[in-house]
Amino acid sequence: MRIQKSFQAAADDRGKLYVVPTPIGNLEDITVRALRILKEADLVLAEDTRNTGKLLHYFEIKKPMLSYHEHNKLEREHNILDKLKGGDTLALVSDAGMPGISDPGYEIIKAAIEEEISVIVLPGANAALCALIGSGLPTDHFYFYGFLPRKTKDRKAALDYLEKLDITFILYESPHRLSATLTDLSHSLGGDRHVSIARELTKKFEEYTRGTLEELSTWAGEENFKGECCLVVEGKPPETENWWIDLSLKQHVEKIINEENVTSKEAIKMVAKQREIPKREVYQAYHTS
Repeated sequence: MRIQKSFQAAADDRGKLYVVPTPIGNLEDITVRALRILKEADLVLAEDTRNTGKLLHYFEIKKPMLSYHEHNKLEREHNILDKLKGGDTLALVSDAGMPGISDPGYEIIKAAIEEEISVIVLPGANAALCALIGSGLPTDHFYFYGFLPRKTKDRKAALDYLEKLDITFILYESPHRLSATLTDLSHSLGGDRHVSIARELTKKFEEYTRGTLEELSTWAGEENFKGECCLVVEGKPPETENWWIDLSLKQHVEKIINEENVTSKEAIKMVAKQREIPKREVYQAYHTS
C-alpha cells in the first residue's frame, strides 16, 4: 500500500508530475492554477510542441518543452523519470483537454506512480463531460468509451458491448467518420435511441445536434463537418416486464441461453420463474418441440 501526500516534500527531494488540462477551444477556459503550474514547471511535456508553444506564447510563458506523444511515449519514459527523480517539476499537457483521456498520459503517470513520484492532477476542460451535461441525457451513471476501433471485427465487438449498456455512453469521433459511425450505431443499437452530437465545443461555432440515431445518421450523410465530435448516446431502455410474451417457450429458453450465456438447464429454470409455470413444462417444450 502507498499513500501519496501530494503537497508534502518528498524525503529524497524527488520532483512532481503535474497533469495539466488545457483549453479544448476557448483559451479563457484555462485555470489560474494551470497557468501558475506551467510557469513554475521546469519542463513541459507536450503532445505537440507546436500547439503547446502557441498556448504558452499567448499567455507569455517561456518554458522548455519536450515532445511526449503516442509514437515516442515509451522511449521518452526513462528520460522523464530521471528528471523527476532528480527533483524537476514537470507539467504534462495534451493538445486539448485532459491528458490521459483519449490522449497520451497513462503510461508516464503509471510509471511515475510505480516510482513513488507524486502525480498531481489539476481539474479543467474536458470535452466528454461538457458534451454529456449538454446532451440532455441521464448523467447519474455514464460510460466513457472514446474512439471506436477501425478494424471491422474489433468495431463489431465494441458495438455489441455498447448495445447492452443500460446507461448513457460517450464516444469521440473525427468529422470525416461521423456519418459512418452514426450509421453503424443505428444498425447495432436501433434507430430509435436518442443521441446528442457536440461539435466545436467552447468555440464560436459550438453546436449541439440532438435527435434519434436514425434521424442523425440521415442528417450526417448530407453534411460536411469540421472539428472533433463528441457523441452522447442513450443507454438501452429497460425491457418491459413481460418482454417474452410473443415468444414460444422454446424461443424464450434459447433467447436466455444466448443473452445470459447460461446452460439450457439454467435457462429453463429462469423461464419457469419468469412465467410462473412448472419447470417440467418448460423442459418438455424445449426438448420436444
